[in-house]
Amino acid sequence: MTSWAETVRQVAARAGNRCEYCRMHQSLQGATFHTEHISPQSAGGSDAPENLALACPGCNLAKSNRVAATDPEAGGTVPLFNPRTQRWRDHFTWDANRRVIGLTAIGRATVDALDLNRPRRLTIREAEEWFDLFPPDDPT
Repeated sequence: MTSWAETVRQVAARAGNRCEYCRMHQSLQGATFHTEHISPQSAGGSDAPENLALACPGCNLAKSNRVAATDPEAGGTVPLFNPRTQRWRDHFTWDANRRVIGLTAIGRATVDALDLNRPRRLTIREAEEWFDLFPPDDPT
């Protein structure tokens, strides 16, 4: 049986020490990233690795126990991005100002719900660029 500490290490390694939602690197953060339940425990989500993602505190706290949000463009409720079953590049891209742009209803809803472009995040992405950490490699 794998310990929780080992599971946390595996989740971080799988994510390349990047938030799997906003793609920020943990190295320039003032806080430790969280091992986040994609399907929350309050909704029956498990501690299995396929239900876990690495998330910066901002994304994890904004996501909370949500699994869906409203698409700000088309309206209607859609699932939030799931880093275990979906590819980041299929739902998001970067613009010239280091902003995350949602390409799909799921991407737009996730950008909006997790506030992926708030000013502090843009500043961090600028700093990451100085250290060759931005833009991040395309996750597989």
